[in-house]
Amino acid sequence: MAKTLIVGACGQIGSELTATLRQKHGKDTIIASDIREGSAELMASGPFEVLDATNFAQLQDVIMHYDIDTVYMMAAMLSGTAEKFPMKAWELNMNSLFNVLNLAKEQKIKHLFWPSSIAVFGPTTPKLDTPQQTIMEPSTVYGISKQTGERWCEYYYKRYGVDVRSIRYPGLISYKTPPGGGTTDYAIEIFHSAVKGEVYTSFLNEDTALPMMYMDDAIKATIELMEADGDKINVRSSYNLGGISFTPHELSEAIKLKVSEFKINYKPDFRQAIADSWPSSIDDSVAQKDWNWEHKYDLKTLVDVMLKGVEESIS
Repeated sequence: MAKTLIVGACGQIGSELTATLRQKHGKDTIIASDIREGSAELMASGPFEVLDATNFAQLQDVIMHYDIDTVYMMAAMLSGTAEKFPMKAWELNMNSLFNVLNLAKEQKIKHLFWPSSIAVFGPTTPKLDTPQQTIMEPSTVYGISKQTGERWCEYYYKRYGVDVRSIRYPGLISYKTPPGGGTTDYAIEIFHSAVKGEVYTSFLNEDTALPMMYMDDAIKATIELMEADGDKINVRSSYNLGGISFTPHELSEAIKLKVSEFKINYKPDFRQAIADSWPSSIDDSVAQKDWNWEHKYDLKTLVDVMLKGVEESIS
């Protein structure tokens, strides 16, 4: 049976993607890997390799050892952290991508998923219903690396026939793993404060609208894209993916309907400038048309599942 390698399996997306794919295909067909070991639950759920995504020889050895067919390259330094360590972020985000693109070019693997982000957009991008093809002038290290990566993905597809597929993720929300240093992490932290009875201090202004998505929808989209027929995939840079858009104020008001005593205040930091450069909402009609994408979770459902999940995880 074909085997899959997930690089960055301990991260926010990688950990849940690993669990979902193992449940779907069996634990022995999904090889998890990361720069260091992950949670006890992840380590016990199937094969795991300690792997540096920027080390080509190491990556190739794991792929050849397990006879890997498909790679999900999820390793990356996210937006907030990348601004503190720009060169480290560039090296990790770009070298890891080139490693898997070149292995696919050499036909060592057949299929590749690489995540992009709404960070590819910039201050000059239309903010409302940002279209699939539009002005892209990212102003962050993370966004620059993702936009560059998109161009290389499309190049490797057109020049070498590499079957690479990608999604521009919006802000992703989950209770199962801690935030990873992204600009949309307030939308995870806020639920922990609400459940613990703490006042939450948002690092974004109350009226900062950003595209968001519950993690289950993001995992669903990722797997659906990878399982779609190749002739339906008309975008080889990266697909827009929209979910729901809301502000910190709107999210806090939705939480107050469930936790009436919840309080929030606002103290914007350097991440505000990053958020201001991103879209407020995303048009993902191309994904809907090409591979029948449809999100499931709205704001109310998101709040319900996050409050319940956080409460169970800390009890």
